[in-house]
Amino acid sequence: MADPRFFRAVGPFTVAEIAAATGSEIGGAANAALSLEDVAPLETAGPHHLSFLSNAKYAEALGQSRAGAIFVHPDSADRAPACMTLLLSANPYLAYAKAAGQFYPRPRRPAGIGSGAFVDPSVILGEGVSVGHNAVIEAGAEIGAGTQIGHTSVIGAGVVIGRDCVISPNVTISHCLMGDRITLFPGVRVGQDGFGFASGPGGHLRIPQLGRVVIGDDVVIGANSTIDRGAGPDTVIGAGSMIDNLVQIGHNVVLGRGCVFVAQSGSSGSTKLGDFVTVAGQVGIAGHLSIGTGARIGAQSGVMRDVAPGAEVAGYPTVPRWQWLRQVAILDRLAKKKDK
Repeated sequence: MADPRFFRAVGPFTVAEIAAATGSEIGGAANAALSLEDVAPLETAGPHHLSFLSNAKYAEALGQSRAGAIFVHPDSADRAPACMTLLLSANPYLAYAKAAGQFYPRPRRPAGIGSGAFVDPSVILGEGVSVGHNAVIEAGAEIGAGTQIGHTSVIGAGVVIGRDCVISPNVTISHCLMGDRITLFPGVRVGQDGFGFASGPGGHLRIPQLGRVVIGDDVVIGANSTIDRGAGPDTVIGAGSMIDNLVQIGHNVVLGRGCVFVAQSGSSGSTKLGDFVTVAGQVGIAGHLSIGTGARIGAQSGVMRDVAPGAEVAGYPTVPRWQWLRQVAILDRLAKKKDK
């Protein structure tokens, strides 16, 4: 169970209520009236807990679990104990995510302005906005209804933030237009200058960065990630994109819908990514490239050329994933030959 000092479950919910909320079908022991008090892993779940199986490697744990109900794919239903109520789903992990959110809804601070906060008189605050202690909201900003601004965060002049967003403590946002239901974790920096300068005999001269950052609905940006504003064109983060901790997005970069950027990866300026591109951890992407829709880039890769839609690439520099795996295998064989 989650530590009650940090997390508080609501409920309980019946199996029938969970099934309705997640679009699952009740099977197995089919106890629709069973009251579920919490979610828990298969190994530790009890008779009034809800769990899930989404990976076949944990099938043995399913057979030994005491969970009252679990989400499971129909193809794996026969591996569950006969006494267990099943919630059959084509995507058990997604169904579990929805149910866990039902038990643990996002905490909300009371509406109002905390002590020490400064909100310029020209700021437009929607209904139910919460402004944390010592936060600053500068002139002309607009904050949508239900949005929470964390302690010590700074919202720059003219910034627009949509409805039901969560801006965590110690975040700075400038030159930015944000949609609804966006989450920014602590330490995020949005809208600072892009890395743009002209060089000459006298040194380097900074080029004014005159664009914005435009962020679509339902985006999540992890702790200490940075998104530079555009140099003239905007930097754009497409709706539904998920950005992990410690990610750098350069000026004029455009992310399509539903992109995933994993920790310690980054993109240089003016690169365009299509919809649902996955960038794994510690990937570096050069500037002015095109990454096609649905492309997948393996961890620690260096992307120096365009990537076609749907391609899977890896390595430094990137090549098709199958080719990179072959190269690694050949190098391994050569190294073993030399040892002999």
